[in-house]
Amino acid sequence: FSMMMMMIIIWESMISQRLILFSLNMTSSIEWLQNLPPTEHSYNELPILSIF
Repeated sequence: FSMMMMMIIIWESMISQRLILFSLNMTSSIEWLQNLPPTEHSYNELPILSIF
């Protein structure tokens, strides 16, 4: 039963035309503005983000 349910969920996810809820190209995400790995492991204060 579990394999059949999984196949139904996968099939339904491929045929449905849903809107994307999460985008990796968010300009407000500070993680993408930092070098990897970050030079500091924590911030003393949060920097201000500007949206262009």
